[in-house]
Amino acid sequence: MARRAGRGQRWSTDNSPVLSILLVTFPFFALVLCGYVAARRGVLPQPAIPGLNAFVLYFALPCMLYRFGATTPVGQLLDPAVAGVYVLCALIMVGGTVALTRRGSVGWNDAAFGALVAAFPNTGFMGVPLLVALLGAQSAGPAIVTIVVDMVITSSLCIALSRLDGAGTHGIGAALRNAFKGIATNPMPWAIALGALASALQFKLPGPVDKTVAMLADAASPVALFTIGAVLARSQMNQHEQVPARLYVPVALAKLLVHPLLVWAVGTAAMALGAPLTPFALTVLVLVAALPSASNVSLLAERFGANNGRVARIILVSTALAFLSFSAAVALLT
Repeated sequence: MARRAGRGQRWSTDNSPVLSILLVTFPFFALVLCGYVAARRGVLPQPAIPGLNAFVLYFALPCMLYRFGATTPVGQLLDPAVAGVYVLCALIMVGGTVALTRRGSVGWNDAAFGALVAAFPNTGFMGVPLLVALLGAQSAGPAIVTIVVDMVITSSLCIALSRLDGAGTHGIGAALRNAFKGIATNPMPWAIALGALASALQFKLPGPVDKTVAMLADAASPVALFTIGAVLARSQMNQHEQVPARLYVPVALAKLLVHPLLVWAVGTAAMALGAPLTPFALTVLVLVAALPSASNVSLLAERFGANNGRVARIILVSTALAFLSFSAAVALLT
């Protein structure tokens, strides 16, 4: 395949475009399926899933994000054009999803977490390693910017909105404090910040430490993908209530179709108006938006008393359909 040969794609030029894309994307989704089947069949006991999640969240993924941050020019990690386009699209997705959901019988709590699952892609666990495999290491910078936006702005906004109907007993202020406390204790923003600092100072870890970090970073992608599948299976097995398809299928489709189209439209308009957004950065942003919903939204929904069965189904449907929709987005954009 001759297209975009200089952009860092890892696929062979001897394959057809579709097969070349599937050679990269299939293993990622296959690992999610493996984790799902393992949990459903009982090969992976449910009590073991939190341990896998903790390994990814507190060890492997922070090391991966640190390495990408440390090897990415700091200007790419602090790109205001990338952040501005992505923030605007996130706000539109949240506002639009809440407005449409609230027309029915859904309260603020469920509407807010439905909006979060529609606007928050699975960038950390799936997106960064997948985009690096597809587009090369230079794609990590814009993708890392989106992680920070979603963890700090999108999540906090949706948690605040979830308190508007009086759900819970402590009000919006307590909810926001809990949100910022969760951000402060999440190792991913700190790993990104330390990586950016190392990049700015051109700091290199001592050899033995660097190799240890590299080993943990290399484990992040396969274990994270396997864990996503296991978490999805656990959510499905633990939810016994019936949720009408009209409450979750449209949101899953909005995540996979509306979100990337919105990012493309806003980014294209921004470039036409003179914003310093490169075509490559816009491609990365669109592919980030085309990712399935983040699996950690299910944990937040459960913590704040939202309908976690609905949220889990949105994540499950978007992850299953993303194998085709994300591959199609890659084919269109690259």
